[in-house]
Amino acid sequence: MADRNGNPEHGVIRKWTTAPVRAMTRMLGSSEPGPLPNEPGRSGVVDCALYRDGIRQQSGPVDYRAALAAARKDVTGRSFVWLGLNAPSAEEMAGIAEVFDVHELAVSDIVNAGQRAKLEKYEDLTFLVLRSARYVTHELLHEHAEVVETGQVMLLLGDRFVISVRHGDACTLRDVRQSLEARPQLLELGPWAVAYAATDHVVDLYVDAAERLEDDLDAVEANVFSRTGEARKARIQQIYQLKREMVEFKRAVVPLQRPLMTLVSDTSEVKKELRRYFRDVQDHLTRTVEQISSFDDLLNSILQARLAQVSVEQNNDMRKMASWAGIAAWCTAVAGIYGMNFPNMPEIHWRYGYPIIFSVMVAGSIILYRVFRRSGWL
Repeated sequence: MADRNGNPEHGVIRKWTTAPVRAMTRMLGSSEPGPLPNEPGRSGVVDCALYRDGIRQQSGPVDYRAALAAARKDVTGRSFVWLGLNAPSAEEMAGIAEVFDVHELAVSDIVNAGQRAKLEKYEDLTFLVLRSARYVTHELLHEHAEVVETGQVMLLLGDRFVISVRHGDACTLRDVRQSLEARPQLLELGPWAVAYAATDHVVDLYVDAAERLEDDLDAVEANVFSRTGEARKARIQQIYQLKREMVEFKRAVVPLQRPLMTLVSDTSEVKKELRRYFRDVQDHLTRTVEQISSFDDLLNSILQARLAQVSVEQNNDMRKMASWAGIAAWCTAVAGIYGMNFPNMPEIHWRYGYPIIFSVMVAGSIILYRVFRRSGWL
């Protein structure tokens, strides 16, 4: 199946052999592998464990090759391997793909992070991509403040294994692993239990970010509509920055709706026991998407209101400038007329001519000031 743009989504992609994966690493190595640098000797493997009946079989990490071999030897089918990666390099991912028989297109997506949330099927392998997002605490919202930090979480699910890949620090999976290991009855349901826990953790971060973004919106709204002059503190650049961060947050959250709808459907390969868990995640995601939509509408209203206030403030400034220009024009007109020095000008022969003219100028200025003040221009 393909979406309206022609990209495969929720469909089955015919399996390719992994022989060309190593040759492909030259091409992948020329692009950016993720937030972490490709340092020589740095391993992207965070943890690897073999689970049987939901219980970890060793206290520390094991070699993923030995763990996968042991899982496949288990005739009961109740064992699986969970390999956790953090921004693996192209060369390292090529070796892992060879062992786990991963499709080369999935390898390319893993190495080059930045995909939208999606669900792809490669015959006996399922590839789930999540965009992680978390709220960044800041003391003051300004035009350069980072409000939402985004990253990537990818899951490769096979018959006896699950590979989790993280890019960025927006979402770490260490707590997810510890939480699942404390619930062996859930973990014994296999790799899809890991997929549920990771998805639930990502969506929980969405919910937390949405709640804290609401506080920022309330603060901006209070400043804009304050009657005590606090609206001047809400600069348009701040509102634009918050809107940019909201757009980034929306791009991370909204596309996840389609993959979750597929996972909770009756035709999904997810076990029936786990579908109710995914439905709970879907409910949280739907509520967050609705919040984001309302936040976006509110932010547009706040921006329009602030622009209207700026326009009113500019009009007020123009009226003040025009009022003072009118007062100055009165003084300039009087001084100009009596400064022409014609022979028959009255002040030439008046002893008190200048004081009288100055008095007329001051009196006229005071009258004009009171008129402008009463009309609200000053």
